[in-house]
Amino acid sequence: MTPRFAPFKVAPDLTKTLLDVEKALGAGGLEHGLGELVRLRASQINGCAMCIHMHAIDARKNGETDMRIIMLDAWRESSLYSDRERAALAWTESLTNIRKTGAADADYELVKSQFSEAEIVNLTVMIGAINLWNRLQIAARAVHPVQQTDRAAA
Repeated sequence: MTPRFAPFKVAPDLTKTLLDVEKALGAGGLEHGLGELVRLRASQINGCAMCIHMHAIDARKNGETDMRIIMLDAWRESSLYSDRERAALAWTESLTNIRKTGAADADYELVKSQFSEAEIVNLTVMIGAINLWNRLQIAARAVHPVQQTDRAAA
């Protein structure tokens, strides 16, 4: 795949503003690991290889297990996730697929059972932000880095 443009080079002020939003989200009180799961799940749904790569690496660096990363696409069928994580993942899927879901009341009730209103706002902005990053990276045809250890054994 050939990159189309480099967002950080051609729009540094705009991308810095997006990074400032990420910084504010980090100060918003949600657990860092939960944020990585949310970002990774939205990126899986959107098919953003750059963001999947980045957030899988970040999740592992912050103590996430390989199995929980691998099983994330099947979180509903796995016992590896807490009730709070399940609520956040359901809200992530609902908002990422908003055209289909309309931000369903059932998903909102679930997230409301595990998060305060301020946390729901933080989580909702986080989901919106990762969806924006996904769209920016996919539009740019961003290519994730590949290391020799990333390749399958022969």
